[in-house]
Amino acid sequence: MVSQQEVTQSARGGATPPPAPRNEAATRPPVDVFETADGIKLVADMPGVSKEHLHLQAEGNTLTIEGQVQFDMPEKMEALHAEVRSTLYRCSFVLSSELDTSHIEAILKDGVLAVRIPKRQELRPRRIQVQTG
Repeated sequence: MVSQQEVTQSARGGATPPPAPRNEAATRPPVDVFETADGIKLVADMPGVSKEHLHLQAEGNTLTIEGQVQFDMPEKMEALHAEVRSTLYRCSFVLSSELDTSHIEAILKDGVLAVRIPKRQELRPRRIQVQTG
């Protein structure tokens, strides 16, 4: 799981590798967005991307996701055909001001990235107890 600290570090040039050059052609990964009472969840298909080559950045109200596919070819082997047109995934989202970007959670498993962004605490629905008396 990528913690908010790691997301923040990547925004400041920390442990996460820098994003690929902007002039490289990128593929927008398929992303599903789900809204719940507590926030939103983004699920992106990014096959071939490892945690080390994944870069998430939350800056202002924008979330940027970039991932570099790494192909490890055995020595003296050459790919004759590849169905991958680009080795770079890139997408960005403008986030609502009701979301709390300081508590973003991200999990990468089997080429699927799940990002959870909660609503700010004061905007979450809450149940009010009714007393009799």
